Amino acid sequence: MKILHDLFFDYTLRTVATGAAILGIVSGALGSYAVLRKQSLIGDAVSHATLPGICLAFLITGRKTPFVMMVGAALIGWLAILLVSTIVRQTRIKEDAALGIILAVFFGIGIFMLTLIQKLPNSSQSGLDKFLFGQAAALLERDIHIMAIVGSLTIGVMLLFWKEFKLLSFDPTFAQSLGLPIKTLDILLMTLIVLAIVIGLQAVGVVLMSAMIVAPAVAARQWTNKLSVMIGLAAFFGAVAGTAGAIISSISAKTPTGPMIVISISLIVIFSLVFAPERGVIWQVLKRSYKFPHRLTDLD
Repeated sequence: MKILHDLFFDYTLRTVATGAAILGIVSGALGSYAVLRKQSLIGDAVSHATLPGICLAFLITGRKTPFVMMVGAALIGWLAILLVSTIVRQTRIKEDAALGIILAVFFGIGIFMLTLIQKLPNSSQSGLDKFLFGQAAALLERDIHIMAIVGSLTIGVMLLFWKEFKLLSFDPTFAQSLGLPIKTLDILLMTLIVLAIVIGLQAVGVVLMSAMIVAPAVAARQWTNKLSVMIGLAAFFGAVAGTAGAIISSISAKTPTGPMIVISISLIVIFSLVFAPERGVIWQVLKRSYKFPHRLTDLD
């Protein structure tokens, strides 16, 4: 009861839990498309690629304003996506290799820029190293407002282009035959995923953010074959993991919130892999043992 009371009335816990829940909802919903399109590595590549953007935003403004950091991270993350697309189109390098290259190069540049910033007179005020693993406890109400606005916009655009993104994910050839601008839609969807990653950098950090893009969608996929239900479940699982991570972190002293959020969503994934009907390990064992009928159909 005390935890429930603090969740609503304690400023720090309420703020952190709200921010983590927003992060889980947005990353879970948008990450579903990345998982379905077999682009799970995109979250890892973009989250690492945002580090130079964060550093560049600080170097230009001299401030660690959350909105400025998000703009810098989003621009460089978007640039990374365009570079991956260009590499795949113009060379024989496969997409997974291109993502790995961009991840390593951009993250290396970001670490180099962090080293340079530490030598500046105002380096003690930067605190940019916190973006590596996140510092959810430092979230303020204004940060939550920014996360909520950006998150609402990304979800709104996703719903607005629901049919187009659905076709793009499952049958891009048919979508192209209908005259849909495939390349434009692909860039738009990747931009939304970049924004979903950016809003979670302060809470979870560059290194762990990729888990929040992939894990809720993987867990949700085990429970359903319907796209709308999968996205709803992924958002729900992300919100539960974010809230649970914030609560556990507040109870246990010196326990970082970001890693606890990732651990929470990892437990949800494990539970889903084991107990989900039709796809879960237990169901598969029972089906082989008792010859249950196989009812699994393709995602629609």
